[in-house]
Amino acid sequence: MIEAPPLKLIAFEVTRRCTLACRHCRGDSRNEEYDNELTLDEIKRILDNVATFAKPIMIITGGEPLTRPDVFDITAHSTALGFRTVLATCGQRLNDETVPRLIETGVKRISVSLDGASIKTHDNFRGIEGAFESALKGLEFATKHGLDFQINSTLTTLNIGELDAIHKLAVDIGAVAFHPFLLVPMGRGSALSDFALEPQAYEDALVHIAELADKSPLEIKPTCSPHYMRVTLQRKKDIPESSAQAQHPHAKHGHGGGHPGHVMSKGCLGGQGFAFISHTGEVQMCGFLEKLAGDLKENGLDFRDVWENSKFFSEIRDLDSYNGKCGYCEYRKVCGGCRARAFYLDNDYLGPEPNCVYEPKHKR
Repeated sequence: MIEAPPLKLIAFEVTRRCTLACRHCRGDSRNEEYDNELTLDEIKRILDNVATFAKPIMIITGGEPLTRPDVFDITAHSTALGFRTVLATCGQRLNDETVPRLIETGVKRISVSLDGASIKTHDNFRGIEGAFESALKGLEFATKHGLDFQINSTLTTLNIGELDAIHKLAVDIGAVAFHPFLLVPMGRGSALSDFALEPQAYEDALVHIAELADKSPLEIKPTCSPHYMRVTLQRKKDIPESSAQAQHPHAKHGHGGGHPGHVMSKGCLGGQGFAFISHTGEVQMCGFLEKLAGDLKENGLDFRDVWENSKFFSEIRDLDSYNGKCGYCEYRKVCGGCRARAFYLDNDYLGPEPNCVYEPKHKR
């Protein structure tokens, strides 16, 4: 059993209900009640358990978390425990009432997705007419009340041509960060498999994002793109001196690696600093790989036990045991490949990252 690393982030899906019908939704979320969702008391007890051994950034997410009437009790409890609390929302329910309450309960930042720089592209992606305008209107309320926000974008062949325009829009409307996501074809997103970027296009996109970060005033961090770390290091002619290097030597939370636009951290943090808790209490390495690490409703809401003793997490943490080139690549300790993408495309969550074009210098 590999020793558990420090816990840095948790994405806590407090509900799966959502008012949108996004084409790429990992949870196939719908605007309806879901059975067996965690109660407020259960959520508080899970947060209390986490606080006994760690102080991670707590990402309150969904679904749309603002559809949950007690969401402000959740954010307040998270803040009271000393967690840096942030919240992911589609923006529809941000207004002069909800934004001040988020601030009052300690939420430090929200994220809102813009999957296009135009109404047509975004609304087509989000499945609801008016989604683009409601997101921008919600962000106006965030700006009005001084709540920091970041823009997330899921990139596919449907919108990759708008990458620069989305980034410019994020700058123009006052975002503090831009986090582009590379599609993982699962949930409702499996229907978008034909629109996923091919490996070389994926590589080109990461290089272009790195070039944007060189000059961007925003914090930029690609997500579900672990080999962005390799791309940024290669651009600096910086190769890890040994496979034992756990992360880039300049890595840190927040800005790092030189220009303010670059956010340097380990590639895939799933199970290695990050975990996902579902709306029913299931723990996963991330929201995109539905491989159970533990069920909190079955173990007395003991997240710590799952984090420290899950056999699946131990397996994920043993990067040297990965199959194919991800197991011997000289960048494996700073990248790790996307385990979810490997699973959904090749049915092997320990397999090589399907979208990586890099060939390691030395084989096993």
